Amino acid sequence: MPKIIVAIDGYSSCGKSTTAKGVAARLGYAYVDTGAMYRAVSLYFHHHFVTFTNDREVRKALDEIHISFEFNPKLGESETYLNGLCVEDEIRKMYISEMVSEVSAIVAVRRAMVAQQQRMGKHRGLVMDGRDIGTVVFPDAELKIFMTADPLVRAQRRQQELFEKGELVDLETVLENLRHRDHIDTTRAEGPLRQAPDAVLLDNSHLTQEQQLEFVVALAKERMGEKVVG
Repeated sequence: MPKIIVAIDGYSSCGKSTTAKGVAARLGYAYVDTGAMYRAVSLYFHHHFVTFTNDREVRKALDEIHISFEFNPKLGESETYLNGLCVEDEIRKMYISEMVSEVSAIVAVRRAMVAQQQRMGKHRGLVMDGRDIGTVVFPDAELKIFMTADPLVRAQRRQQELFEKGELVDLETVLENLRHRDHIDTTRAEGPLRQAPDAVLLDNSHLTQEQQLEFVVALAKERMGEKVVG
């Protein structure tokens, strides 16, 4: 069976990563969380006091950043590493969420990450989620999914995720953060969040995780079959 690329785009806190991980596991594909890459860059910028508007500082920082993913057998999933250090838990914290959309809107950052992501998918057999995977990174992906959900549902999911990691954040703060990120993500000049014309819309406001997985996996297998016929 020929391998394909599954591109999953959508708004923050829609469950893209969870769905993408599950799809990759069922297909036996590699999984790349591009959001984690931008979060890792944000973490580096934060700790090194990089001025977002200073192009020289940004480019110097990007030259010093190495992001990789390593499989953790105890967890059964990959973790994000920044310059050799596991930062998986740190990059999920609220202070990173508050800056990641601004960092990812920086043209130099966007271009550096897109180039790295395209190298990762050179041989297909990949599930990648983010904001511009189906429109910029892999416009030729065989399957494109665009995920969305009711903003309140997204905020409740994100609040629960933060709580499970030891952060207690009120719902209105989380909701406002999502609105802010949505605005930046959809209006930035480089790689804005938008649904590709050939992407399949998946509104998971009232779907279980299993229902989402079955939906995407079925489509992926259908596209693999089409590739064989083609």
